Amino acid sequence: MNPRPRSVPGLLKWAGVLCALALASSVYAQSTPVPKASDLSDLRTGLDTVWVLVTAMLVFWMNAGFALVESGLCQSKNCVNILAKNFIVFAASTISFWVLGWGLMFGDGNLLVGLKGLWFVGGADNSPALGEAYAAMNPFVTDKYDGVYSAINWTPVPLWAKFFFQLVFAGTAATIVSGAVAERIKFGAFLIFSFLLVAFVYPVSGHWIWGGGLLSGATGAWANMRDFAGSTVVHSVGGWAALAGVIVLGPRLGKYRNGKVNPIPGHNMTSAALGVLILWLGWFGFNPGSTMSAGNGKAIAHILVNTNVAAATGSLGALVAAWVLLKKPDLSMILNGCLAGLVAVTAPCAFVTITSGAIIGLIAGVLAVLAVVFFDKLKLDDPVGALSVHLVNGVWGTLALGLFYNGKADYGDGAVANTIAALDTGLSRGAQTIEQLKGIAIVGIFAFTLSLVFWYILKAVLGIRVSAEEETEGLDVGEHGNEAYPDFSTSHK
Repeated sequence: MNPRPRSVPGLLKWAGVLCALALASSVYAQSTPVPKASDLSDLRTGLDTVWVLVTAMLVFWMNAGFALVESGLCQSKNCVNILAKNFIVFAASTISFWVLGWGLMFGDGNLLVGLKGLWFVGGADNSPALGEAYAAMNPFVTDKYDGVYSAINWTPVPLWAKFFFQLVFAGTAATIVSGAVAERIKFGAFLIFSFLLVAFVYPVSGHWIWGGGLLSGATGAWANMRDFAGSTVVHSVGGWAALAGVIVLGPRLGKYRNGKVNPIPGHNMTSAALGVLILWLGWFGFNPGSTMSAGNGKAIAHILVNTNVAAATGSLGALVAAWVLLKKPDLSMILNGCLAGLVAVTAPCAFVTITSGAIIGLIAGVLAVLAVVFFDKLKLDDPVGALSVHLVNGVWGTLALGLFYNGKADYGDGAVANTIAALDTGLSRGAQTIEQLKGIAIVGIFAFTLSLVFWYILKAVLGIRVSAEEETEGLDVGEHGNEAYPDFSTSHK
């Protein structure tokens, strides 16, 4: 059956409707504003800022991981003390980095230290807008101060976003010390040392590498080393400070008897395992967040996968090493192997292939086990293995950046890719390894020596070790008047 033909008026009606729609579409298109370049720039800055702050919050959450790891690997009678130290250390770091550390680290200055922008005020004559801030008597108008922090102006996010991201790194360095000196240090002495570490040791050495200083490859610098997210800047510095504290403090009572090592097991391996999982998660902010921009997914994904694969191979490497050397797949060694892989890949994660990242993590896991045995032979008592994880593998990761260097890695186009490409030194792997060694040596000598001086001053002025009676009873009661598990305590019965 043939369809009924349409009438001419009906066709004209539909033609009129189509013309009206076309006209309306044209008018709408003309009235819709085309996004301005400034609007797109603001959007990009906003996205970058959210990325930086979210990853910084992940790094902040690592404080919970450290608290669980350290308290779990120590005795129950010292659990409150460990938790108190891990809690208060970030508070101390915040104030210390705010009032002094940030300016010394990122302020414009010389090859040794930042001199401008201390306390976020003054010394900003190269920033014309700063006069406006002074006129308003408001030194905390953050955007007015970008000019005096040249070393970190490569990212356009607001100043306070930069500050907070760097603050959580500074706090991590201080937290590393807590575990190594656990179960015998006075709480007050540790608190003061944390202030000093974040005010002087951490920012000065950080300025050398990240602040345009003597290891950054700047004109007149002593070395052209690279450390993408802090194997040296954060972990080795914290490790050197911890080593100095362990030496000055001495071992826990009963740890070494008649030339033999007397193991003092931790009281809660559930806590320790959960803590490492939190740290593993936090590292996905630590390393990828160091791009400080959401602008290039390829770079972020590469760094994140490199971080994860190193943690995995670090865990497996420590598992095998512990099984062979200790005859058991010791859980504490597996946990520290995971952390060792994470620490080791922190410096090279943006500069090496995924396969190289896996190898770096595997070696780190083995090194963590060997280092625990080595430090015990030297009678350097480290209850949680912080020296083996952060010092040894901070050094290894920084060195591995040179050994596996792939500065021409293809991260596509974009600001992050261009920034990473700009960090390429153009050196061969051998030459870059030499630069890494220079940096390791210079930072190690400085951080260890200054930390040793601080520890000895504290020992002479305040005393840094609790009494033998208090150590035997537990620092929870002696230092804090609390007990982590009062319903199960037998110390007062």
